[in-house]
Formats: sequence, structure tokens, C-alpha cells
Amino acid sequence: MPYKGRCLVMGVVNVTPDSFSDGGRWFDPDAAVRHGLQLVEQGADIVDVGGESTRPGAARVPLDEELRRVEPVVRALAAQGVTVSVDTMRAEVAEAAVQAGAALVNDVSGGLADPVMPQVVAASGVPYVVMHWRGHSHQMDARAVYSDVLVEVAEELRKRVDSVLAEGVAEHQIIIDPGLGFAKRTEHNWALLAGIGRLSELGFPLLIGASRKRFLGRLLAGPDGVPRPFDESDDASLAVTALAAHAGAWGVRVHQVRPNADAVRVAAAWRSGEEVR
Repeated sequence: MPYKGRCLVMGVVNVTPDSFSDGGRWFDPDAAVRHGLQLVEQGADIVDVGGESTRPGAARVPLDEELRRVEPVVRALAAQGVTVSVDTMRAEVAEAAVQAGAALVNDVSGGLADPVMPQVVAASGVPYVVMHWRGHSHQMDARAVYSDVLVEVAEELRKRVDSVLAEGVAEHQIIIDPGLGFAKRTEHNWALLAGIGRLSELGFPLLIGASRKRFLGRLLAGPDGVPRPFDESDDASLAVTALAAHAGAWGVRVHQVRPNADAVRVAAAWRSGEEVR
């Protein structure tokens, strides 16, 4: 896994027809590969390839369809030297992607959706993103109930980490993600970002995925109260990237790579007092 003395930039390639921000744009495998290579040219350290939308309300796709979408894109990018992450909740997809060259498994369910996932990750030895999750897309909004979101998310993440460790995943493989927007309302997302230091105290690298999410559009709503469209909240996404990187996040997952790569470099220079490339 690359490390350059700064927060890493994970660029998103959604090989889906229905993802919330760019569904359908990269659904064709050749288009997805071209886009992934463009993201690397723009400064992505990792390209995150996903074949199943996890937007609120999204329906699950069959296993065979997810494999059909993901495997050729992962294989083609890895063959060209790209550090590829596979965004999946299914152990079979993760295993196929790692065999095709994926260097990281990004599981938004943290192993809850497929109990075999930790065993597959343990056997592969690749880094594993354990995200905070309370249920599939059709359930997540109803489960966004917290007394103290920061405390509860930290506790639930710790339990998930303990569980995957017990299944054989090594500590050095684990990266955690608070799951912004997943069973989180607007106020929950801001509380988690404000408490990023508390999440870092769990002792694992921290991935932040705020890019183009609904809570940013709501913050930027006009006088009529209508939220900004997803693709018009990129400046706010940049602000989150810079602040997360300055706070010590291991990585940020983003749609627009070049400006976010610039932001993490600024944050690294600010933190260190010198240029970090």
C-alpha cells in the first residue's frame, strides 16, 4: 500500500448504473478502466472499484452481476500498475478481486453483511477497511438513532475490529471508516467529523468518505432550502478533505481527484512545515 508521508487519495470508480453521484458514467468496463487511469494521472494513490451502489434505498445486485462488473476492471487496472481497492460487502467478490490484483478490500459493512469476509481477508493478507454499518441501504435511515453518535460509533467500530481480529485478520491490515452517511443523519456526520480525534484514538488508520454526500448539499442549501446537487458540492468536499488530512486521516475517498490531491498536499505541508509530495 503506497504511503507518501501524507493522507492518501482514494479515487472512486463506480461500475454501476445507479450510484448516487455518477451512476452509469463508468458502467462500461472500458470506460471504467479509462476513468481509473485518469484518476491516477490526476493524483490518486488508490482507485476504489465498486460494482454495487450503497446509496440509501438502493437494491442489492446479484453476486454474478457484481462479479461481472468488478473483476475485469480490477484486473485491467492492476495489470497497468494501479493500486486497486475493491469496494464490496461480498467475500466471493473480494476474493476474486484480490486474485485479479486488488491490493485492498473496502467493506462498507465491516464484515457484517458476509460473515466469511474476515476469513477471506485474513487469508489474502491485504489491508481491510472496516466501516461502521448498521444495515443495508433500505434499512439505514431507520437505524440512524443515537444518544451519543461519537461514543456509539467508536464503540461499535471497536467491536467490529475485535470481531475481525478474532477471525484471523491481523491488526496491521485494519483501516477504520466511521461511515459518513450510512445510518447517519446530517447532525451525526458533523459530530463524527468534529470528533475525528476520538476516532483516531482507536489506534487504526482512518479513512474518511465525505465526497458529495447529502449532508454537504444540505449545508450549502440556498434560501429556498433546496440542497445543492451532488456534483455542485465539490468545494465543500475539498474543505472536508483538507481538514481531515490536517487532522491526521490516513486517507480520503473522493470523486474529484486532482483538487483533493492538492488539498492533502497543502494539509501535509501545513502539518509538517515543509513540502510533502
